[in-house]
Amino acid sequence: MAGDDDDLSADWGAALAEQRADSGEEMDDLAAEWGAALEEQGVENADAVAAQWAAMIDDNDADLDASSRGADRVLNQEEIDNLLGFNVEDHVSTEQSGIRSLVNSALVSYERLPMLEIVFDRFVRETTTTLRNFTSDNVEVSLDGISSVRFGDYLNSIPLPAILAVVKAEQWDNYALMTVDSSLIYSIIDVLLGGGRGTSAIRVEGRPYTTIEMNLVRRMIDLLLADCEKAFAPLTQINFTLERLETNPRFAPISRPANACILIQFRVDMEDRGGLVEMLLPYATIEPIRNLLLQMIMGEKFGRDNIWEGHLATEIYNADIEVDAVLVEEELPLSMVMDLEVGQTLLFGVSPDDPVAIKCGDVHITSGNIGRLGDKVSVKINRNLRRPRMTLAAFERAVQKEMQNT
Repeated sequence: MAGDDDDLSADWGAALAEQRADSGEEMDDLAAEWGAALEEQGVENADAVAAQWAAMIDDNDADLDASSRGADRVLNQEEIDNLLGFNVEDHVSTEQSGIRSLVNSALVSYERLPMLEIVFDRFVRETTTTLRNFTSDNVEVSLDGISSVRFGDYLNSIPLPAILAVVKAEQWDNYALMTVDSSLIYSIIDVLLGGGRGTSAIRVEGRPYTTIEMNLVRRMIDLLLADCEKAFAPLTQINFTLERLETNPRFAPISRPANACILIQFRVDMEDRGGLVEMLLPYATIEPIRNLLLQMIMGEKFGRDNIWEGHLATEIYNADIEVDAVLVEEELPLSMVMDLEVGQTLLFGVSPDDPVAIKCGDVHITSGNIGRLGDKVSVKINRNLRRPRMTLAAFERAVQKEMQNT
């Protein structure tokens, strides 16, 4: 009987596959054919079993249609934008979602370094004056924007021809990159060599820059680096040294292609001429001054403040305090103190010429001799004030050590 049941199941499976493939027949015909097949096999209640199996196939087809409808549904533009993370409202609120958030998750946002905008705003003001003196022309420098990029993506996006300056940041022991585009290069050369106004700079595509052109651009870059040092001066001391000039981005690798960098873009306008200057700072380069760049305002302190310490020391030095003139101190047993009576005379082994201790609380400050000044008893100081052994640095170390022990 087990073998007959297996053969019967195989026959019904083949029948199900055949009937599921043939979707043009009606369910009533399917139930009738199955009923006839069941009667041939000698199965009782063949019509009821065939109808039940037909109903099961109907349910499976309904589920299949529902799933296929979900798979074949076409997404509209709003759903596609939400999936990719291109939402206008999120872009305005600087929030990212979808695939864009995954792609940009490893980038460093310059908004976490608010002091960077203040530094380069100062750089814009310094550079405007410097380039006006350098070109003897009306020059306007503006900050186009600060963004975060990967180093490899930036090198691939540089429009050629251009001049790239590899700069060494001495105190930070790392490198930066400054790029001058061709429009600004030919504009500066045209102005310095006496070109007339109102004429566009003539650019010959495909030819390398001459020695004169490279030297003139080098002079301009030296001036820009000097202004950048002045811009960072209120924050930290830094010296930028020009290592070399390159015209091919392949020869200016200062970081790994996947490393995050901060890109600062400046626009230089000389009436109807001008161009772009870009400065690229790898995040590893500015890591030594990261705490300084996190400040919201110039001079914000996160730890020890020397100005506050000096002010506090001055106020303490000028403060009025009460001191005690101690003639003598003796330790007596409690039983003797309890036996003291009113009018009893206490004898101390000191004379009027013995020094008197001047104390502030339990701290011995100095000593002197007791006397009289007018109608008041006075003390004449005969020794210099004792300097405290505990300095502020030693006190901080003691407190820190105590906190670590607890």
